[in-house]
Amino acid sequence: MTGAGNGGRPPSSGAGPLTLVLATANADKAREIVAIVADTAGDAIELRPRPAHVPDVDETGDTLEENARLKGYALVHATGLAAIADDTGLEVDALQGAPGVYSARYAGEKASYADNVDKLLSELAAVGATGSDGRRARFRTVAVACFPDGGDILAHGVVEGVIADQRRGRGGFGYDPVFIPDGGDGRTYAEMTLGEKSALSHRGKAFRALATGLLSGR
Repeated sequence: MTGAGNGGRPPSSGAGPLTLVLATANADKAREIVAIVADTAGDAIELRPRPAHVPDVDETGDTLEENARLKGYALVHATGLAAIADDTGLEVDALQGAPGVYSARYAGEKASYADNVDKLLSELAAVGATGSDGRRARFRTVAVACFPDGGDILAHGVVEGVIADQRRGRGGFGYDPVFIPDGGDGRTYAEMTLGEKSALSHRGKAFRALATGLLSGR
């Protein structure tokens, strides 16, 4: 589902593609976003890589929406172009919704993917969370397109699932080796191809909705 957060509309680009800059510096995430948008919009939307000179953005927001906008508008201000950004959180019921907005830095500011997964599995073990009912979780993504006029368009994607007892699969990134999405035949995201994951993932839902909203607003 999409909505205009501040009343922004995509700038007219005539017959050419709508061009936006990717806010993320995460190569794994950028690869997914580019593939999802291309599958949805074809060549009607062009996503440019984040310029190397743009510094990292401090994610100081209390919500996914705030962090997504922080990242998007940072790129707008740095480049003068429209930008596309997102923030994603993993919410685990047995951990009262943690890690949530802190998912990327659950084990610390410089945490690796492995560090975050290790902490997640350790915390679940500490509270005695077992079985599919005891390890329910969801991935939530907020995607945003931010424009130089100060407006933006938001889209959301949520996927319910279960945290596996141990890592499975070699694909994906982040928490993918331990997240089993509902409707995914019992496989973790990391056991799927990129196309299979994107077809049902939180990020896939959010960016398909955002791309559709961008095209309808032209």
